[in-house]
Amino acid sequence: MSGLMNAVVIFAVAVVVIARQFSARRISSDRRWWIVPAVLAVMAMRESGVIDPHHQIEASLLLGTELVTALAIGAGWAWTTRIWTEPDGAVWSRSTRAAGAVWGVGICLRLGLFGIGALLGVHQNSSALMLGLAATLLVRSGLLTWRARALRPTVTGQGPAYGDGVGRVLRKERL
Repeated sequence: MSGLMNAVVIFAVAVVVIARQFSARRISSDRRWWIVPAVLAVMAMRESGVIDPHHQIEASLLLGTELVTALAIGAGWAWTTRIWTEPDGAVWSRSTRAAGAVWGVGICLRLGLFGIGALLGVHQNSSALMLGLAATLLVRSGLLTWRARALRPTVTGQGPAYGDGVGRVLRKERL
C-alpha cells in the first residue's frame, strides 16, 4: 500500500475514533475488541519501510519510542474515560476532556518524534505511525474491557460508575 493510502487510512481511523470517543458508547461484551488494532498492525507490518535501512539504529530507537508513546497514550486515554453501568447491566463509556488532552499531548509528542527523525536524516514511513495507532487502540480497548468487567451490577441492578464519589459542581440555572 502506498504512503498516501496509509496516510488516508490513518487519518480516517483517527477522525472516526476521536469523533466517537466523546459520545456515550456501549461497551459490548464480545471478544472482538482487538480486531481493528490487529488489522492496522498487519497493514503497517506489510510495508518494507518501517525501519530505514540506512539508519537502522536511529530508526529502531524512534520506532521503539513511538510504540512506548503510543502505549502510554492508549493507557492515558483509557483511564480518562468515564465508564458506568445502566440499570439493565449494560456498561457504557464516554471520554472526558482529559482524554482530549491526552490526544493533544500524544499528537505533539508524535510530531516531536517526527521532527527528531527529520533532524537525524531518518526516512520515516507512515507505517510506523499506523503501528503506533494500532498500539494505542489496542491498549485503550483492552483496558476499557478490563475496567468494564470490573463493574458488575449489584443486587439493586445499578452498578458503580467510575468517578462515583467525586463531587460534581452544580451550576445555578438562569432564567
